[in-house]
Amino acid sequence: MFKGSLVALLTPFRKGGAVDEEAFARFVDWQITEGTDGLVPTGTTGESPTLSHDEHKRVVEITVSVARGRVPVIAGTGSNSTDEAIDLTRHAKAAGAAAALIVTPYYNKPTQEGMYLHFKAIADAVDLPIIIYNIPPRSVIDMSVETMARLAKHPNIIGVKDATANLARPLQTRRACGAEFCQLSGEDHTALAFLAAGGVGCISVTANVAPRLCQQMQAAWRRGEIGEAMAIQNRLLPLHDALFAETSPAPVKYAASLLGLAEESCRLPLAPIGEATRTRVRAALTEVGLLN
Repeated sequence: MFKGSLVALLTPFRKGGAVDEEAFARFVDWQITEGTDGLVPTGTTGESPTLSHDEHKRVVEITVSVARGRVPVIAGTGSNSTDEAIDLTRHAKAAGAAAALIVTPYYNKPTQEGMYLHFKAIADAVDLPIIIYNIPPRSVIDMSVETMARLAKHPNIIGVKDATANLARPLQTRRACGAEFCQLSGEDHTALAFLAAGGVGCISVTANVAPRLCQQMQAAWRRGEIGEAMAIQNRLLPLHDALFAETSPAPVKYAASLLGLAEESCRLPLAPIGEATRTRVRAALTEVGLLN
C-alpha cells in the first residue's frame, strides 16, 4: 500500500512562534513536485509534542488539502494517552488521511500487553489503516516481534515504521507478520539495507531537504539497479550524518532554512543548534550538491 520515499514533514514556525501555514503549504507542494512518494505530517520531525491539538489537526488538514490525492498522507496521531490517540486518529480519518502513524506510548512505559491493548483500542475505534511507529530511543520501550505479530492480525494494523536500526528486525518481522505487512524504515542511515532485509520504503528526515535523491534511491532499488541505489546512498551519507549531529529536527530545519524552504526555529525545549553543527550542515548540503 505504501512504499518508496515518504517524508517525515517538518512543521515551519514563524519568528513569533506560530505555525507558518503558508510556508508549510508551499513546502508540501514542493515535496510532491520533487517526487516524494508520501507525506507524513505531525510526527517527531513535525514537533508534534509541542503542537497544540488544534495546530496538530490543522497541519494534517493542510497536508491533505495540498496533496489533493496526488500522494498518500499518513498522519501522525500517536500519544501516550490512548483516548487522545483515538481522537487524533478519528480526526485524521475525517480529514482524508490515507493512514495513521502511531508511536508506541512514551513515558508511561507500558508492558507488551499494555502496548497491545493500546493499539488494539485505537484500531477498534477508528476504521483507518494504522502503521505502528516503533522508536525505542525516543519512547524508551521496544515493541517485541511477538507483540507486533499479535497486532498484525487486526485488519486495521497494516505495517510498521521501524526506527530500531536493528537490521535483523525486519527479517524477524516479515517471518512473524507475513510478507504483506508493510515495513518502512524510520532511520535514514540504514534505509537501503532495510530494503534488502524486507522493507518497502523509508519515512525519512533527510527527504525534507533532499526529496528527489531519496526518492531516486528507492526507485533505483525497485528497478534492481543496486549499484545506482548504493551510489545515491553514499552521496547522501554526509547529509544523514549532519542532520543527526544534534537532536532532530533542529539540524534539518536549519538545512531547510539554508534552502529557503522554512525558518529554522524549533519550539522549546529544542534549542538552536551550535555553530559547529551549523557549519557541518552547510558543508554537507554543499557536498551533496544541494547548496552552492
